[in-house]
Amino acid sequence: MAISSRMLSLFLLILASSSTTTVLASDSGNEDNGLTHIHLYVHETFKGANATTATPVASPLGANSTFGSMAVFDDEIRVGRDRASELVGRFQGLVVGTGLDSGANFLSSVTCVFTAGEYQGSMLSVEGPVLGSKDAIERPVVGGTGKFRMTSGYSLFKVLGNPTPETVVFELDLFVLMYRGK
Repeated sequence: MAISSRMLSLFLLILASSSTTTVLASDSGNEDNGLTHIHLYVHETFKGANATTATPVASPLGANSTFGSMAVFDDEIRVGRDRASELVGRFQGLVVGTGLDSGANFLSSVTCVFTAGEYQGSMLSVEGPVLGSKDAIERPVVGGTGKFRMTSGYSLFKVLGNPTPETVVFELDLFVLMYRGK
């Protein structure tokens, strides 16, 4: 049983959990404590031959439920809102429906894999719930590899809109405490 495209679109809007591209900037005044702000855009294609998301598992409770459903994604992370902006990585992960009685609640596990730019070869992990929200979705940054070893912080994920009927763009702000050990 597959989740309808309307359910998947609703799920993706709730997810707002992934954007791409890195215009990297450090918050001035916070350099002493290692706080770094990374601003990205996630580009997702949810229909067609080049889809970057899929829902391989539908809810066992039927089309009116998200409990137990699972979606996976491998979206592009770009420096800007425009699809032609520089590709700097992938926004990869999964989302599982966890709201049995409480509606559309999801748990996500996301890895930002940097393939170009200042953080090439490094990864950041973002974990946590994706609760229905009209504003940005906040989740913790729980660690990383490469230049992000021993980091922690938080992320804000926000839907910007649909440039085409098959795509959506998200804004991703990462606030990470960078380890500056020797």
